[in-house]
Amino acid sequence: MSAARLRRSVTAQEPSATPSPAVAAVVVLAAGQGTRMRSATPKVLHTLGGRSLLGHVLAATEPLGAATTVVVVGSGRDQVEAHLASVAPGALAVVQEQQLGSGHAAEVALAAVPDVEGAVLVVNGDSPLLTSRTLETLVAAHAAAGSVFTVLTAEVDDPTGLGRIVRDDRGAPQAIVEERDATDEQRAIREVNAGVYVANAATLRRVLAGIGTSNAQGEQYLTDALAPLVSGGAPTAAVLADDPEDVLGCNDRAELAARRRTLNDRVLGELMRAGVTVVDPATTWVDVTVTVAADAVLEPGTQLKGATTVASGAVVGPDSTLVDTEVGEGASVVRSHVLGASVGPAATVGPFSYLRPGTRLARGTKVGAFVETKNVQVGEGSKLPHLSYVGDATIGESANIGAATVFVNYDGVAKHHTTIGDHVRIGSDTMLVAPVTVGDGAYTAAGSVITTDVPPGAMGVARARQRNVAGWVLRRRPGSAAARAAEAAGHAGAEAGADTRTTASE
Repeated sequence: MSAARLRRSVTAQEPSATPSPAVAAVVVLAAGQGTRMRSATPKVLHTLGGRSLLGHVLAATEPLGAATTVVVVGSGRDQVEAHLASVAPGALAVVQEQQLGSGHAAEVALAAVPDVEGAVLVVNGDSPLLTSRTLETLVAAHAAAGSVFTVLTAEVDDPTGLGRIVRDDRGAPQAIVEERDATDEQRAIREVNAGVYVANAATLRRVLAGIGTSNAQGEQYLTDALAPLVSGGAPTAAVLADDPEDVLGCNDRAELAARRRTLNDRVLGELMRAGVTVVDPATTWVDVTVTVAADAVLEPGTQLKGATTVASGAVVGPDSTLVDTEVGEGASVVRSHVLGASVGPAATVGPFSYLRPGTRLARGTKVGAFVETKNVQVGEGSKLPHLSYVGDATIGESANIGAATVFVNYDGVAKHHTTIGDHVRIGSDTMLVAPVTVGDGAYTAAGSVITTDVPPGAMGVARARQRNVAGWVLRRRPGSAAARAAEAAGHAGAEAGADTRTTASE
């Protein structure tokens, strides 16, 4: 990765420069219903920053290099499995038929991979702010301590609803107590469970088999694995995360919005430190999958999504949305919506343009106000200044498409192509009925409906000859404002004619 370009593929989740400590397997718990989301969409499939909640977690765990990744699915499993196949086809989806708690989910996952030995990372599927660096630190601390079970923790200002970490006088972890099962003294603890664990696979299998359901929910908690290990004298550890925001989960739409803001702030912070100008971070949104080069400028109201790339010196915004779009060096996109397009170097787009998939603008091209394009290649230096629709076309170099031109590409059954040569001038309000070709250096007259090819250097004229019906307004609209204006204009004209004749006779 060069200093000039910052690939936002794993924003705030990029691995450290040192090799990652190895884990044998990653287990992602993604079976919960997420009822507080009030949604038909499974909780882990809600999106922020260009990925699903689950996608962010998988991006954070990927650099750990685990040979096996198991995702436990349950509620909405068909949707989750389909999504998993698209974002992490190498992961194994394991069904938790009944959602009987996090401990049961981990047990189901381990049963599906009985040959896995060594360290296993277990993480919730709704923690989109987790970073690879935080996970690497946890795994390294687990190995250094010789621990069989290590929990990631965080200190938060408001621990309401979160499991508390109970430590002994020496600071060693003793238990994880869910709030609903905690005493008043335990509820006052601000160190909370992050829902991320590293454990020896054999140890975890053994302890999970002995965990009961004697709690307020009647479920098998993964958090209950710590206490029996401590009482049995097994080496355990708790690692405090450097940034408590890393471990925040997402249970409802309000929390989703808060995580989205935090993630976006991280993205923009890294972009600005890499040399990108973000004029107003509060109104600028950039997905983690976007690439922006140093010396690009993002104006207020800009949204960059998907696989969008913005080159050095380009200006995007204000009030522009780009999805899966390439913007070349020195180009400008102003108050426009661009989907799946390529905007060449020094090209200009907008304001109020709509570039649809397949639009390819060469260097120095112009797409002006209220222009819609689709599946069109525009040659270097050509202009589509305003109020036009250009679809299914190839336009050569240094051509000019007059205002209100329509490329008539659809006959009701099939789409057809229009070819415009180099240095062509299309007159305003021209209809180009495809398939049709306008040759190099040709013109079309304003208001023409072009249905056959125009040879190079020719003028295509396809309009009726004008005729004026004298006196029509006076006869058909007598007494109207138009008639009075016409009468006044006629009287003034007659007087002017009389004056002219008098002067001539003199």
